[in-house]
Amino acid sequence: MIVTLTANPSIDRTVTLTDALRRGAVHRAEASIAHPGGKGVNVARVVAAATVPAIAVLPGNPGDPLLAALIEAGIEHLAVPYPGAARTNLTITEPDGTTTKINEPGAPLPIECRAALTRALSESAGTASWIALSGSLPPGTPDDWYAELVATLRGRGARIAVDTSDAPLLALAAAFGSVAPDLIKPNAEELGQLTGLDGAALEDAARAGDPEPTARAARALIEQGGPAAVLATLGPAGAVLATAEGAWYAASPPITPRSTVGAGDSALAGYLLADLDGADPARRLAYAVAYGSAATALPGTALPSPHHTDPNAVQVTALSPTPL
Repeated sequence: MIVTLTANPSIDRTVTLTDALRRGAVHRAEASIAHPGGKGVNVARVVAAATVPAIAVLPGNPGDPLLAALIEAGIEHLAVPYPGAARTNLTITEPDGTTTKINEPGAPLPIECRAALTRALSESAGTASWIALSGSLPPGTPDDWYAELVATLRGRGARIAVDTSDAPLLALAAAFGSVAPDLIKPNAEELGQLTGLDGAALEDAARAGDPEPTARAARALIEQGGPAAVLATLGPAGAVLATAEGAWYAASPPITPRSTVGAGDSALAGYLLADLDGADPARRLAYAVAYGSAATALPGTALPSPHHTDPNAVQVTALSPTPL
């Protein structure tokens, strides 16, 4: 079973335009659709679509449209009541796949609600294979809450993956050496935040056929007492997986991009699904890239099922990164 935490869940509404977005203009929407969202919810949706048990842990109240949407989608969840309501995030997609996102900040999460979420995760850890802590933190939540959760959950049975950015990611990295998850999933920008490198340059280098700088940066985090594995997603350039044993690169298969919503979450879900199947690192990376690419090829907030993916079409190359 895979358990996910979404501390700042949302209703994700996607509007698909008939032409390119023009600031200040009136546009006509080709379609509009809403789904339960937040990064951890997305991971749970992809895992459940693969018929693997998943539980989404999140703040939510009876009667909340978010919980109703989860029930309608058949996503098992554990909701902790809180004095707020799920935020609404708006995604605008253009015909060429360009995606514009407008995310609300969300409601504050009182300390008693954070404690209840921590208890729920702790109680699930004994029967879960992985716990994925995903996404932004609500306003007022301490930046180091993910680091605190990792420290609390370590040794309780489940392995821990973290996918976040900005201050929570930096606070987690500050605890490396004493507290580290089993896996982090930064994109190029987030890997740059962790290492002081230019994330755009890392992605450009990979797109030009040189993923070694990304692999060196990821391996440096591991060598500094960080996570056991780093899955660095590089958008259309593919992804790099680094562990203490080595590093691997996978290019994205050819697709027609339609929406990038949930691509990183799908990549994480694909990695976890492959790990549950006992796959080796190269195969886990192939699954991650296959799922992330499949999400990008789907419209709006649609997320991939196994029939959308073809890990065998993903070419994985072993790397030999030299030290930074």
